[in-house]
Amino acid sequence: MIEASLEFQALSPFGAEVGKAPVDIDTVATTTSGGDFLRGAIARHGVVVFRQQWIDDNTFVAFLNRIGPLTFTAGETPVLHCPDLNIVSNVGRTTPPKSVFHTDTSYVAQPPAFTALRAVTLPSKGGGTLFSDQYRGYDTLPAPVKEKLDGAKVLHVASGVAQDQGQELQRWHPLFQRHPITGRTALFLSTPARCQAISGLPVETAQRVIRLLYRHSIRPSGLYRHAWQPGDLVIWDNRCTMHRADHADVRGDRVLHRGLVLPSVSTA
Repeated sequence: MIEASLEFQALSPFGAEVGKAPVDIDTVATTTSGGDFLRGAIARHGVVVFRQQWIDDNTFVAFLNRIGPLTFTAGETPVLHCPDLNIVSNVGRTTPPKSVFHTDTSYVAQPPAFTALRAVTLPSKGGGTLFSDQYRGYDTLPAPVKEKLDGAKVLHVASGVAQDQGQELQRWHPLFQRHPITGRTALFLSTPARCQAISGLPVETAQRVIRLLYRHSIRPSGLYRHAWQPGDLVIWDNRCTMHRADHADVRGDRVLHRGLVLPSVSTA
């Protein structure tokens, strides 16, 4: 099995890069056990980076389909001739895109388990992606906070996205989520604009608590900062990370293609 030979080199302060030499993505997760192995690796590390993946969108989609069923967020711009993917781009904008730490599409009943981006066009400067470790976010909470909020749920709502008829717009999710693969507990949040209430708390109190937990999650010392290189393919687990693009001082076009993967029935 090719997965058995994959080397995961730790990134700082969390995450992993695959292999000292480029990996042929067509050989990864081609069996049920291989899919379990890769899902488990992403869940443990939070973020996994594959370098030098000179692939097209069809190969990208085939790889993601081996991890789990794909989904698409309503209101995003699909990739031409590849509607399973959407475009992440700053091309043609007069002002930088707005990006804050968030987890993808958390306002639906079944949010994507994994998000993947492949580099298409990279700027000459800037344009990195930052990730927070939500396992660490939970682990480092004071014991009284964990006790007080144990069993609480957060109301995630859609904001800043185009809304189609019949689209899900809000959903309650546990604040502390036990990951189905690793068994570890993560602090499941998104940007405060999309977290409107906590069960059992008055609205004003809940929103203050959400802001405090959010700031706790994104302390600079705990962030992995990914500097994109040509050929990069990055995949992360939305159940134990948040992320944001860094659009400060970007010089040049930044185009990435994004795929979202739902949880698989099979787990490692």
